Amino acid sequence: MTPPPPSPAPSQPPVTPQRRWHVLGLLGALYFVQGLPFGFQATALPVFLRQSGVSLTGIGLLGLLALPWGLKALWAPWVDSASPGRLGRRRKWILAAQAGLLVSCAAAGLMAPETHLVALLAAVFAMNVFAATQDIAVDGLAVDVLGEADLGPANAAQVVGYKVGMLTGGGLLVWASAQLGWSGLFGAMAALVALVWVAVWVAPIREPAVVDAGRPVRVVLGGLCRALRVGGWGVVAVVATYKTGETLVDVMFKPFLVDSGFAAADIGLWVGTWGMAASVLGSLGGGWLASRVPLSRALMWTAAVRVVPMLGEWWLAVTGATSGGVIAVTVAEHLAGGALTTVMFAWMMARTDRRVGASHYTLLAAVEVVGKSPAAWISGPIAERAGFAVTFGVGTALALAFLA
Repeated sequence: MTPPPPSPAPSQPPVTPQRRWHVLGLLGALYFVQGLPFGFQATALPVFLRQSGVSLTGIGLLGLLALPWGLKALWAPWVDSASPGRLGRRRKWILAAQAGLLVSCAAAGLMAPETHLVALLAAVFAMNVFAATQDIAVDGLAVDVLGEADLGPANAAQVVGYKVGMLTGGGLLVWASAQLGWSGLFGAMAALVALVWVAVWVAPIREPAVVDAGRPVRVVLGGLCRALRVGGWGVVAVVATYKTGETLVDVMFKPFLVDSGFAAADIGLWVGTWGMAASVLGSLGGGWLASRVPLSRALMWTAAVRVVPMLGEWWLAVTGATSGGVIAVTVAEHLAGGALTTVMFAWMMARTDRRVGASHYTLLAAVEVVGKSPAAWISGPIAERAGFAVTFGVGTALALAFLA
């Protein structure tokens, strides 16, 4: 049985049709900006560094640059404790974080990896700090202004915006850098951030009045502890485990394709392009489903559907992979995974105490990230000792167990 939500402050009514597109467009644009630096770091930066002679060990440590995303819950209470002021307590944090992101993007354009490697990595780390801080305030804004009926479409806009931002920062801008150059790449990124900064400044979004805004941080922390005590630990357990089996399989699926003899170009096309497109469609479908059925039911349905392509991955490992089978399973898995992720984020937001919305949701988002990490760490040793079929079988069994 799904645990009850933690006695939140009164829910917001659904936004009016006139405001809905303003809200959805703004959330999508903000998440697009947050995806830009992470897409560059995850996809393009390893290539540039390797071309500059950086060792594989050094490239493997690039994940440390994303540390702010895992630690952002530590400073979320300061975002929640802000007084509203003229701009609103969320909007002023968003504008400040975007200004920092813009400056760090512009600075990175002056630091070629061949000559200013340490300074470049520091600039990328700063981008992640500002993007993660913006994420806290954006999620708090979403919790503040959205009613439960709006959570599905809003989370679909956020997930799709982030994925498009990653594709832009890690793909399109890097492709265009052949004409734009290194400085032009980051100049274009900074220009996109500036456009969204202006959009946030002029957006007709009115934040609701919060009686106890401007509280000391200790008061915010006390409210967060109360939210966790009243049914919140059950929510944490669900969020921490919903991706365990899927992650165990996903991390080893591409190495499985390599060992099965498929070319890197084909794997990139099937997984990186068609899979990402299917993931975006799945996110949109998850948002549609979450707006039409109760969120707990939508979560069960998408989690159950997710098991089907995972069984397909296990079957490929048992019987042998064919190109047609890989394409079908990849598209189905990304489609189901995208839907499940969007529904889960909407379910998390519905169970967030609005009085400590930024802190509570940020904590759940951090749990979502940290919860699936152990599965990624142990997937390699399991595959090396027992083979891909056993690994995929264990992951599928864990996905089935989550339905309980």
